[in-house]
Amino acid sequence: MGLTTLCYLEQGDSYLMLHRTKKEQDINKDKWIGVGGHFEQGESPEDCLVREVKEETGLDLIQYTFRGIVTFLCDDNEAEYMHLYTANKWSGVMHACDEGELVWVKKEEMYQLKLWEGDKIFLKLIEEGHPFFSLKLTYHEDILIEAVLDGNKLAI
Repeated sequence: MGLTTLCYLEQGDSYLMLHRTKKEQDINKDKWIGVGGHFEQGESPEDCLVREVKEETGLDLIQYTFRGIVTFLCDDNEAEYMHLYTANKWSGVMHACDEGELVWVKKEEMYQLKLWEGDKIFLKLIEEGHPFFSLKLTYHEDILIEAVLDGNKLAI
């Protein structure tokens, strides 16, 4: 199983988004996502979060909130368990990312970007201030076919 983190750095009315354009063999190719990545041996979710944000942005997280666990299922691929965070305080100077372009995007414009359908669900939960949640997203050939929030199936 895959263990990952994803973080949306929040500054005023915008989130820092990564437009994944640089890797050819990338499940997120051409999509807009937050920053994060895979756990390394011995890391806690927070260790992974802080390291991945530093690697991808150059920023050192100071204040962040654990928002939920998102389980991804896609065809015959192994399950991925993503630890979802938001952050509103950091230090350092942002640098270019080798996985794509980092852009501050206004929250009201995010849904016009090429996002995964499931990402739209958890971004809305974050915007609405939903308490810590468990979201299960099932895809077939990149199409969202089922979403389950805290054990309850959602209409999609």
